[in-house]
Amino acid sequence: MKNKLPYYAVIFTSLLTEEDKGYAEMADQMEILAKSQPGYLGIESAREQVGITVSYWENMESIANWKANTD
Repeated sequence: MKNKLPYYAVIFTSLLTEEDKGYAEMADQMEILAKSQPGYLGIESAREQVGITVSYWENMESIANWKANTD
């Protein structure tokens, strides 16, 4: 993540099971959707027993808009 400070991070965690029930596909779709949002700066994720996704945003307004997106 190579952006000028300040920026904001949103952290999402989940517990993964042996049956992902479409989790990987949904995570991919959420990343595509996030990239289209104004203020989006980047995303990183790791998925093993616990899934952790960190998305980066320019400001709190961008985060609020992302949170309000029901897609």
